[in-house]
Amino acid sequence: MTGTSVTSAEVDARRRKVLFRAWHRGMREMDLLLGSYVDARIVGWSDDQLAVFEALMDVPDQTLFGWVVGRMPIDPEHDTAIFADFLAFHAGTEIAKGLYDL
Repeated sequence: MTGTSVTSAEVDARRRKVLFRAWHRGMREMDLLLGSYVDARIVGWSDDQLAVFEALMDVPDQTLFGWVVGRMPIDPEHDTAIFADFLAFHAGTEIAKGLYDL
């Protein structure tokens, strides 16, 4: 998967911006993890859930990657239900399995 599968007709401008940001992080591993997660969840998110994810997107890739692979403790303000769902979404996936080997 190399880009969003959500069409612009399915989401508003705010969600389109989040989709773009999730797929264009700069670190390919984070593009794949965040992009595929957002594709699967964004249509059903409330505005509050979207705000939590937008805040998570402000975390630098290296820090976020460290949290995902367990090399760094998660900052308390980002230890949310959205982040837990993000980790659970990828648990056992081929993407996640490859990350733990890095």
